[in-house]
Amino acid sequence: MKRLASVFLTIFFLVLVMMLPQAGALSKEDGSPDGGALNYGEYGRPATLDPITSNDMIALRVCELIFNGLVGIDEKQEIVDDLAQRWDISEDGRIYTFYLRQDVTWHALEGQDPVPFTADDVIMTYNVMMHPQTITPLKVRYEFIDTVTKIDDYTVRFTLKRPILNALARFSFKIIPKHGLQNSEFITREDPFVQHPIGTGPYMLKNITAEREVILVANENYFKGRPHVDKFIARPFADQNIMGQALMFNAIDMIVLVNHRDIPQLQGDKRFVLQPYNALSYSFFGFNMRNPLLADKRVRKAFTYAVNRKEMLDSFFQGQGTIISGPFAPGSWAYNLDVAPLPYDPGKAQQLLTEAGFTRGDNGIMEKDGKPLSLTLKVPIAKESEAVKRVILAFRNYLSKIGVEINAEFQEWLAWKEDIFLNHDFDIMFASWVFDDSADISSLFHSAEAGPWKNNFGAFSNPDVDSLIVESKLTLDHEKRRTINRKLHDIIADENPYTFLWTLTNYAAYNKKLRRVAIHPYKFFTFADGWFIPKSEQR
Repeated sequence: MKRLASVFLTIFFLVLVMMLPQAGALSKEDGSPDGGALNYGEYGRPATLDPITSNDMIALRVCELIFNGLVGIDEKQEIVDDLAQRWDISEDGRIYTFYLRQDVTWHALEGQDPVPFTADDVIMTYNVMMHPQTITPLKVRYEFIDTVTKIDDYTVRFTLKRPILNALARFSFKIIPKHGLQNSEFITREDPFVQHPIGTGPYMLKNITAEREVILVANENYFKGRPHVDKFIARPFADQNIMGQALMFNAIDMIVLVNHRDIPQLQGDKRFVLQPYNALSYSFFGFNMRNPLLADKRVRKAFTYAVNRKEMLDSFFQGQGTIISGPFAPGSWAYNLDVAPLPYDPGKAQQLLTEAGFTRGDNGIMEKDGKPLSLTLKVPIAKESEAVKRVILAFRNYLSKIGVEINAEFQEWLAWKEDIFLNHDFDIMFASWVFDDSADISSLFHSAEAGPWKNNFGAFSNPDVDSLIVESKLTLDHEKRRTINRKLHDIIADENPYTFLWTLTNYAAYNKKLRRVAIHPYKFFTFADGWFIPKSEQR
């Protein structure tokens, strides 16, 4: 599964009110105190807060606090029970039967009694997720399921079209309530649920403020025991520098993704813990191949040859990253180390543009058939992020040297998402992807995934890529799948639908008052119900 990373999406002081335990609240009984509040900074804000329509990392992190899946993952990255207390798998690997917990209730709306979680919620979630009118990047990930059947109120059976590798881990998709949606058949971004979700997780949405702060409060009746921290407040920032200052001046307690320029200062401050985590992610410039000028791969490759990625990485991120060559995240088992990144070679870039039929006009801009090579580059909320701003300016300057005019537009996050994913109104975009460990790139590069709100925003299409993606899904041999993905890497690197940039070492920073912090590499808050703040440091 891919989610758009908050590195590019992403100072008010709050009065923090302690939540009083309710009668009969479940306790973790692990000896850690309850209480306190955690204000954390995000670079941007989520468009939606439900786990089906969302496709950005900020929303994924919030959903991790609000919702549960049938299965989960522990700190050793092993599959564990979650909403399902146990399961059976048939010998042929095609039938998965889940036996659900009977002590789970949905977050209760004010003035209402809690509603029990049952098999009906699981079946409805799957059907909504797969409905043709539901726009979600998850659909392609679950096409291997044939049917879902209710055995009884607390037993659900999934029959697969075919056995697949690591199928059990796929059942970690978040379950939503049957009674929560306006339309129980499909979900749209207009459904009130996407902004006011209810789940079964350790935290409940209390409200979203006028400043778009997302305030979550502890679920007193969480089936795994009440989480220790009373409140999580997600505070959006459009400026990474201000977010860093907010941490330094104690206006927030945590930054999920630290600006690399702030790392030296934070390393020297004893108030904070600077914790690295290895998200499977990379940054890129993506091309819209609906533009005839960009439909020619020689043009796209020329852009990659023209950009000095090492110079940018060293200058703007202190060299804390790795330049990449293709569609899989470095560190992933699927990444093909034999495919080297294209070198910085402006002469080769110029040659490719000439081969593609471009000549320099009187104004120095390359043109073809009277059309200048003048393109729009759209970037989300990053105008005040110095590192991102420098990357954009450098990209523009590198391309100007080979006669390409880049007009950069910095947009508010939601407007940017609509232009890129809904209206496809762009020539080039700047973004990052964050992956789970499935190495599933089908929603990014399969031709069937080009369309409104889908992740193949550039309309990339290659029959060989489509066939290999399908073949990768069908094989049960891990080594064969690795070989297929190496071929995919090679072809996509050559096609150059993106100028693949780099993967960065991610760092979170948090105040030392926060204890027992374990960070999930891409979902971040998976283990947050066990975090705590000592009584003496609660406020």
